[in-house]
Amino acid sequence: MPWRRSHAEEHLSFRSNWLRAAVLGANDGILSTASLVLGVAASGASRSAIVTAGIAGLVAGAGSMAAGEYVSVSSQRDTEDADLRLEERELAADPQGELAELTAIYEARGLKPELALEVATALMADDALEAHARDELGLPEDRRARPLQAAGASALSFSVGAIIPLLAIGLFGSSVRVIACVVVTILALAGLGALGARLGGAPEVPAVIRVVFWGAVAMGATAAIGALVGAAV
Repeated sequence: MPWRRSHAEEHLSFRSNWLRAAVLGANDGILSTASLVLGVAASGASRSAIVTAGIAGLVAGAGSMAAGEYVSVSSQRDTEDADLRLEERELAADPQGELAELTAIYEARGLKPELALEVATALMADDALEAHARDELGLPEDRRARPLQAAGASALSFSVGAIIPLLAIGLFGSSVRVIACVVVTILALAGLGALGARLGGAPEVPAVIRVVFWGAVAMGATAAIGALVGAAV
């Protein structure tokens, strides 16, 4: 009876490129917008001023996150492309030396010399550059940096995250808007921490505690500064 896979394994590391940008963007959108509107609210500003500041923060933050991610990930991609060009030149100049190098990599992973040479020869015959990119440089195609993907994920997730505290501060009355914003923001941060941990295959509780704690610290500091500035001005 031929061997048949009983189940399909779903590994999570392929999500690392967009997951990092999306989680970072959403966390920044929730926290920075909440801190901004809480700081403005603590200064005694009107609802319209608070909402205006929040919308401005959403637009500016989304654009900033997208630009920052694009520049950062583009630099990473440039480095990867430079390594690939160097490897391509080495393959053209010394294919036997590159074959020996790939064979040594497989031997170090536990294959017998004859089998390592056979595997290296077969892989280089199929796609030499991809074989070296994957096994020598650690750059398989699905792990390479994608600037546009990172920028889009970051901007979109920032905008979605920023809407949550903005709605909370705008919809509730003046007597409860600050408390409502804090509660909604903490719940959103907790949900984001749990979601990010689940998507990344990590423990949820430490992630939730980490993001909620530092989020509360940031909001508290911003609200305190807003209150001081409002009293002084």
